[in-house]
Amino acid sequence: MIKSELRSRILKLRKNNSYMGLKINPKKLFYFLKKNKLNFKFLGGYYPCNYEIDDLEILNFLRKKNLNISIPIIKKNKQMDFFEWSINEPLKVNKYGIVEPTSLKKVYPDLIFVPLVAYDNSLNRLGYGGGFYDRYINKIAKLKKITKIGLAFSYQKLKKIPVNNYDKKLDFIITEKEIL
Repeated sequence: MIKSELRSRILKLRKNNSYMGLKINPKKLFYFLKKNKLNFKFLGGYYPCNYEIDDLEILNFLRKKNLNISIPIIKKNKQMDFFEWSINEPLKVNKYGIVEPTSLKKVYPDLIFVPLVAYDNSLNRLGYGGGFYDRYINKIAKLKKITKIGLAFSYQKLKKIPVNNYDKKLDFIITEKEIL
């Protein structure tokens, strides 16, 4: 099955299951990060949309642990950068309908939460098809080491995700049920 068909199928499944209220426990995620010595000063999150797993509770929890939180702003040429943000700060909606911070303080996260459409056991992710995160990961990897954690619902798991040279593998995938 080609990526666009998989994407369409999983997005419909995610929308149809949005009523379930599944979420990742912020305390368990925090202890996982500590246990695996994933030290970081700047965390890149995302503002959930399109029935994505909600990371706002996690971001707020980590902010209370004195971590610096940021979310992306999409730039020209399908580029993006992360900018500092806290749960109480204003947001704006971009031309894609995605919520972004109004902050102008750009940061380079040490760890990013990556939204995804589907994933497999090999830590491959299927995104929305724009390549924003793959380009960002490629760009920042030239500057520093970054840990990439996909956040998803367990039902988004597929046997195998088709990949190409541009697709960036994740370091971990965390769902409401498991950590890969």
